[in-house]
Amino acid sequence: MKKNGKNFGSDFTKVDAHLVTEQEYEELPMLTDEMLARGVFKKAGRPVKENKKISIHLRIDPEVNQAFRKTGKGWQTLMNEILKQWVDAHP
Repeated sequence: MKKNGKNFGSDFTKVDAHLVTEQEYEELPMLTDEMLARGVFKKAGRPVKENKKISIHLRIDPEVNQAFRKTGKGWQTLMNEILKQWVDAHP
């Protein structure tokens, strides 16, 4: 199966279709309290940033939009940096 053009080397359809037999269940060890105590549980997803950005709706002139978009990938970050510089220069 491919995601973002990368091959994971697994056939998830085949894995999903597999039915676990009784013998396979017998081969699994019983989980003990000691095994569970060694487990490490991590929260999924990205870590929460201290200075989290906010999403806004902003109306700007078309030529400003085009100029920033022409700079390529990261144009929104560039716009944010320029606005931060302006804020620092005008306390």
